[in-house]
Amino acid sequence: MSINKGLSFLKKIIYNITPFTTIDYKDHLSCIVWFIHCNMQCQYCYNCNIVSAKNGQYMLEDLYSFLKKRVGLLDAVVLSGGEATIHNLLPICKEIKEFGFKIKLDTNGTNPKLLEILLKRNLLDFVSLDFKSTKEKFKYITKSSLYDRFLSSLKFLVNSSIDYEVRTTLHRDLLDEKDINEMQKVLSENGYIKTFYIQNFLEEENFTNLKQSSTSFDCFKLDKILDISFRN
Repeated sequence: MSINKGLSFLKKIIYNITPFTTIDYKDHLSCIVWFIHCNMQCQYCYNCNIVSAKNGQYMLEDLYSFLKKRVGLLDAVVLSGGEATIHNLLPICKEIKEFGFKIKLDTNGTNPKLLEILLKRNLLDFVSLDFKSTKEKFKYITKSSLYDRFLSSLKFLVNSSIDYEVRTTLHRDLLDEKDINEMQKVLSENGYIKTFYIQNFLEEENFTNLKQSSTSFDCFKLDKILDISFRN
């Protein structure tokens, strides 16, 4: 089996590996690979240690050694972070596929070029795309100006044959019913017809020390543009 010998292979770009999960990739027994760094600093992010880490605990060689021992025990590998797509995932996904695993990618959608390459080479099986906020609030919430890149990834996924989902983390001090309705509209106008998943904010250590909001959220104020599902 060929192994990528690039610079990333020599660095500890993996913060941690969750060896077993039944919930991160529905109907699949998976492990989660947590890549260091991100090109956003979302206010509610509780993976701030991963985002800010200068080095992880594992090199790619460690990941491949781990996966070799899990052949026949796991079905899939979830690539998460941080933001996995700021790393060169092409050789990594090739290696994972050679072991026979399916791959789920969790992404903020800000590397549409890499996403397109991975999909065209059939190296991904499922994508969870994070829709951070409306265009107006995007920079305020994410500390980035990458909304248009997210939109490009959304359009590419809509026009692909891959199984995927769009999800949003809801902190009621950051997003209200009007924002969710605007986000529904954006999704629908770009051809998204699947379920729009809303994830509740988890009160853990985060970039801006956000606490649980006391602001109410009225689901009856949501427009019926898409099927919306709330989940923890």
